[in-house]
Amino acid sequence: MIKNLGGRKLSKTGSHRRRMLANMATSLLLQEKVRTTVPKAKELRGITDRIIVLARQGNQREVRRILRDKTVTQKLFEVLVPRYKDRPAGFTRLYRLGRRQGDGAEMSLVQLIT
Repeated sequence: MIKNLGGRKLSKTGSHRRRMLANMATSLLLQEKVRTTVPKAKELRGITDRIIVLARQGNQREVRRILRDKTVTQKLFEVLVPRYKDRPAGFTRLYRLGRRQGDGAEMSLVQLIT
C-alpha cells in the first residue's frame, strides 16, 4: 500500500525546492510576512515552525545549516525565541488574498504571530 508521506513537490527538483523554501523562511523570519501562492505557503508554514522549534531547543548548528544567514539567525535567537518561549506550536498564520491577476494562482500572506 502506497502512502503519501512526503510534502508537496511544487513542480521543482528536490534541491531547488529545499533552497527555495529555506530562502522563503529566511525572508519570513527577517520581514515577518511573505506573500506567495497557497501551496508554497502551506509548505513554508511547516518549515518555519520547525526552525523556530529547533531554535527554542538551542540547536544553533542545525538552524544555521538551514538558514545560512547570520542576521536572520541572530534575530531568531535574540528576538523570536523569547517571543515564542511559552507558545507550544503554531507560530505562523496564513491569510488567503484571492487570485493573482496574471495566471489566476491563489495567493496568500504568511505572517508570524506576534
